[in-house]
Amino acid sequence: MNDLNPYRPSILPVSEEVKRPLWSVMIPTYNCAEYLRYTLATVLAQDPGIDKMQIVVVDNNSTEDDPAAVVEELGAGRVEFYRQPSNVGIMNNFQTCFELSKGKLIHLLCSDDCVREGFYEKMARPFEEHPEVGAAFCRSVLIDKHNQWQGLSNFEMPNSGILPKTWLHRIAELCCISVPSLAVVRREVYENLGGFDRRCGISADWEMWVRIFAHYPMWFEAEPLALWRVHLESANNVNAKSNIFIQENYNTVETIFKSYLPEETNTKLARTVKQNCAFLALQSADYLIRKGKIPEGLLQIKRALEYSKSPKVVRAASRIILLNRTISVIQKMVKFGVTRKSV
Repeated sequence: MNDLNPYRPSILPVSEEVKRPLWSVMIPTYNCAEYLRYTLATVLAQDPGIDKMQIVVVDNNSTEDDPAAVVEELGAGRVEFYRQPSNVGIMNNFQTCFELSKGKLIHLLCSDDCVREGFYEKMARPFEEHPEVGAAFCRSVLIDKHNQWQGLSNFEMPNSGILPKTWLHRIAELCCISVPSLAVVRREVYENLGGFDRRCGISADWEMWVRIFAHYPMWFEAEPLALWRVHLESANNVNAKSNIFIQENYNTVETIFKSYLPEETNTKLARTVKQNCAFLALQSADYLIRKGKIPEGLLQIKRALEYSKSPKVVRAASRIILLNRTISVIQKMVKFGVTRKSV
């Protein structure tokens, strides 16, 4: 399926001579040794043995800590370690994870996320009972940097099961699989569809879930079996207010989803996604203005209105502009007051 797409790197099948485990738990990491220790511990606590599970930490050339030492200490020879010769970027590091994997099921577990007890046993069942399923994902528990629970992700269905075909509209409008750590994918699916699309940048995981669901049934596990860490240093948090991230969200839908979504879906989808991207830009604008970066904030408002001029977007933009004017007046008053006092 992937032969003619130059933007999606190929993932070659595992040699027939290789003895394959059921699982490949691939853990990409970068300057994250403190969290990696906890992540590895949650995996090793469920380790069914080397015959059934491959565990690999793939380091994107960390410069601030030593993930190899963590692997040596906790893994005790059980966990493989691969270090990139230079920083290759997030998506290329993910590609290395795919290429090093040997298992029939791949779990791409980010090194600041974790699994709860029973993850591997329960997430294997859909693939055993439903050979047609290409991927499965579970609800997650949101945790902070101290491992304290902060909340739960949403139900996609009341109960566990294969998602209806109409769910394609929802996943195409909104990335419901927040991080790769929540999902398990048959390796042959990646072999057939290729790796992360290089055109999508940091939105590539979202595009991947839509692409998989457009070609394969997907299972939703209602039990929260994964822990998704939300903290200031996380890639998700850093990128959320980035103009590049917002633009890549828009481009992902505008130029790529259309290639494999039903035509009748595209018009409504494009309108919804434009509005969603506009709200992301407005969130960024609000954040920047409150930080005193008013020119940058106004630029984000301009971009938001380029994405969408729906009544909701216009009203939200107007409120932020009003806030900007209020802040400007206050700043001038403060400056004037300081000047008068100093005279």
